[in-house]
Amino acid sequence: MNGYPLIENHGLIGDLQTAALVTTEGAVDWFCSPRFDSPSVFGALLDKEKGGHCTVRPAHRTHTTKQLYLPDTAVLVTRFMTEAGAGEVVDFMPVTGTTVTSCHRLVRLVRCVRGSMTFQVEIAPRFDYGRGKHELHITQHGAVFAAEDGTQLTMNPIREPEDERLDEVLTDQGADLHLSLTLKAGQQRGLILEMGAEGPPAEVRLDAYQRLFDETVAFWRSWLAQSRYTGRWREVVERSAMTLKLMTFAPSGAVVAAPTTALPEQLGGERNWDYRFTWIRDASFSVYALLGLGFTEEARAFIAWLSDRVRERAGSGGNTGPLNIMYKVDGSADLDERILGHWEGYAGSAPVRIGNGAATQLQLDIYGEALDSICFAHQRGFEVGYEGWNSIRANLDWLADHWDQAEEGIWETRGGRQDFTYGRVMSWVAFDRALRLAASNGWPSAAGRWQTQRDAVYEQVMAKGWNGQERAFVQHYGSDVLDSSLLRMATVGFLSPEDPMWASALDAIERELVSDSLVYRYNPGASPDGLRGSEGTFSLCTFMYVDALARAGRTDKARLVFEKMMGYANHLGLYSEEIDPTGRQLGNFPQAFTHLALIDAALTLDKALDRR
Repeated sequence: MNGYPLIENHGLIGDLQTAALVTTEGAVDWFCSPRFDSPSVFGALLDKEKGGHCTVRPAHRTHTTKQLYLPDTAVLVTRFMTEAGAGEVVDFMPVTGTTVTSCHRLVRLVRCVRGSMTFQVEIAPRFDYGRGKHELHITQHGAVFAAEDGTQLTMNPIREPEDERLDEVLTDQGADLHLSLTLKAGQQRGLILEMGAEGPPAEVRLDAYQRLFDETVAFWRSWLAQSRYTGRWREVVERSAMTLKLMTFAPSGAVVAAPTTALPEQLGGERNWDYRFTWIRDASFSVYALLGLGFTEEARAFIAWLSDRVRERAGSGGNTGPLNIMYKVDGSADLDERILGHWEGYAGSAPVRIGNGAATQLQLDIYGEALDSICFAHQRGFEVGYEGWNSIRANLDWLADHWDQAEEGIWETRGGRQDFTYGRVMSWVAFDRALRLAASNGWPSAAGRWQTQRDAVYEQVMAKGWNGQERAFVQHYGSDVLDSSLLRMATVGFLSPEDPMWASALDAIERELVSDSLVYRYNPGASPDGLRGSEGTFSLCTFMYVDALARAGRTDKARLVFEKMMGYANHLGLYSEEIDPTGRQLGNFPQAFTHLALIDAALTLDKALDRR
């Protein structure tokens, strides 16, 4: 790994506007501020030499590490053990709330719990993805890292004024800060790294630290107490819910696909994308998962964010459509893709991309996902309203004119447009859900036209999307390539899970795309996607497979696949996008879509097992 930690050897902390990754060796190697999609302050995850980090670890190189979350919280504890002693680093970010702020704090408490331990602390920020230089100013009460553009990172030490000074402070030519800290059992010190601080560095007394800690713990435990889930996998499901909350931008309610960019889908490959944005597609999974667990306020906020996107260009957009496939967390759509050529990439996996060039692609499935989630939420008391309904009508009129065309598809391929079957299936969903909303509420609509288009889509999918030789639905018309996105056909009601055609299609996917319970998206060799290299199995697809099996009555197999998949989570229950043949995690980490699909699969499987 050339000095890089495994992707899965990280924990996630956050304050609901941004987040940080902490390795099992005590390094914060990814942190952007003031938002998830802002330039990085610590980015050693993507370039160990030029990216920057904040590391707290034992001076003794021979040690054992363990990492866990404080139960029912997003407070991360990294433990170090040697023969001479045991120590802990407690990491968290105080929650910022729903008001946009530039002030974000990383709290790192260091304590010795047995014997004695010397810790080495290194604070080495690299502002603006490592492109900005900075100066270090040390005072009696802390330190300030001042970047050329005016950005500042302030280090506030946690200690009592009368405490014995246990640290040795060193600096280097790189304007980084190095501390050596020796603690005995019961002693604790720490630091608070603060972006956007309004004043100079200040010592933080332990009682002030304790208030921050208690408030953070209370927030997370109070939030989690809203969960209504009482099924078989409570700890796993609730950790997934908390992970999703950590990836939520509270001021808008939007959930980012992941807090990271450019983590590779293949080591050394070029499939390295920026996921620090919000996909329309995630809305359907998010609303189902959040409402299924009882988190109504989060679902309401996400639906409000989605509704704003539906309204802002309703009915317009020409051939590209009124909806983009993804947006920034504030709803803006400037996602120009650029390459950071000065960074080597995770374990040498270049290029490192920021922004996402797929944002302007035509992906027809998003209209079905948006309407499916809005309809589901409306049925549970989230009113659409007259203006919202008029926007939906305008977008459906656009879809009625444009659904029968080639597109880039759900997987954002860069090999040219195709008539993707999944896009057609979800276009059917869009018309179907709009018809249901109109009929159940007595709203004005072009019901006749929508029904005609819905039925035309259905007939086309059955005629062109079905391959009689394969006895399966195919990725795009005229091919024999299978695609795991079509596992959702029964979930969205396009086919009954008991339909013999669906049973045959499910069998075909098992033969072609499932490897010891893990599921590939498709075969890039059989269906070139415009990119070099291969990829691992998609964890999202594996959980969709569980859902499909459970709905088809194959509950024993569904449960076995689900339990196997639990074994691929990291030590904290977190999943990245993919899993490679050796069982290692690949791609951006953690991935919201995977955790959303996990929750959906658990809910479906619980119901199936209860019925049996």
